[in-house]
Amino acid sequence: MREIVLDTETTGLDPATGHRVVEIGCVELVNHLPSGRVFHQYINPERDMPAEAFNVHGLSAEFLSGHPIFAAIVEEFLAFIEDAPLIIHNADFDMKFLNWELKQLDRPQLPRERAVDTVVMARRKFPGSPANLDALCRRFEIDNSGREKHGALLDAELLAEVYLELIGGREPVLALATASRRDGQAGPATQRQARPPRPHAASQDELASHAEFIGKLRKAIWLE
Repeated sequence: MREIVLDTETTGLDPATGHRVVEIGCVELVNHLPSGRVFHQYINPERDMPAEAFNVHGLSAEFLSGHPIFAAIVEEFLAFIEDAPLIIHNADFDMKFLNWELKQLDRPQLPRERAVDTVVMARRKFPGSPANLDALCRRFEIDNSGREKHGALLDAELLAEVYLELIGGREPVLALATASRRDGQAGPATQRQARPPRPHAASQDELASHAEFIGKLRKAIWLE
């Protein structure tokens, strides 16, 4: 089963007011575990960078000006995600921005039902507790010490670990490994040593006791 953990960084909160995507990070999961394949791209938003956004992710307009615009990377991005489910923390935000960018290029929208929102999952599992990424990393003892600022790829990598815990930790992985061994696809062959057959015939005393017991039964089928 293939899934894509996805995160974006932007210039602000709403594309309808002119804000744009400036970074996309994706981590491929196969059977809920990272496969090693990632997609990471900084994007030139063709606009300035508000101080509020810069304080979040540290990406300046000057830095981003040396990177491609969204139209130049859209094919590679769509080819990477294909039709896999998208695992996103606060999915409405990222989907809103990605679909706005796609709309400007007359490209099909990403259906909202493709997104699995880990904020919703966390709130259902831990009602009343903080559901931000840092809080979930602390809860699951995931090392996020390198997260001084938001970064799309780093956050996607952390979210991949959080997602695994939200769906039951290592249990799904162990179940898959068991199924794989059962199908003969993995695991070392077990050498079994044949044992001589054990005697199990009834003794004469046991046979006599059994006959006496049967004789006390009415219409015993053993006597018909």
